[in-house]
Amino acid sequence: MTIAKYMPDDLDRRIIGHLRADGRASLAKLADALGVARGTVQSRLDRLMETGTLLGFTVRVRDDYDAHSVHAVMMIEVSGKSTTQVIRKLRGFPEMQALHTTNGNWDLVANIRAASLSDFDRVLREVRMVDGVSNSETSLLLSSV
Repeated sequence: MTIAKYMPDDLDRRIIGHLRADGRASLAKLADALGVARGTVQSRLDRLMETGTLLGFTVRVRDDYDAHSVHAVMMIEVSGKSTTQVIRKLRGFPEMQALHTTNGNWDLVANIRAASLSDFDRVLREVRMVDGVSNSETSLLLSSV
C-alpha cells in the first residue's frame, strides 16, 4: 500500500509564505496575519511537519554577512535510478543552500556556501563520495554584478 503525498492547500501555502518571510513568527502573529484561529495555525503546522512538507526552520542571513565565505554552483550527474537517495543525502549537508533538479547533461544543481576554501574542499570530496553521484562540475561564484 502506498501513502498519498500530502498536497498543501491555499492556507498551507500562505502559512509557508509567511514563514519564509519570518521563520520566527509566533502562532498568534501568523493567525492574525492569515485571519484564522491560533489553533488552526498550530494544527496546520503540525500536519505540515508530520507529512514532511516542512522539513524544519532555518536562519537566513544577509548576503554580505560573511564576505569571506565561498559560494559555488555544482552540477551533479546521478547514476541509474538513485536520484531520490542522492537528494536525501545531499540535503543533509549544511553547506547546501539549495538543491534543484534539472534537465540536460546534469541531473542536479546545488548552490553551496562554505566558510572557507578548506571547508569547501571537504564538501566537494564528500559530495563526490555519495553513492549514486557519478560526475560533477563546480564553479566558484566570484562576485555579484
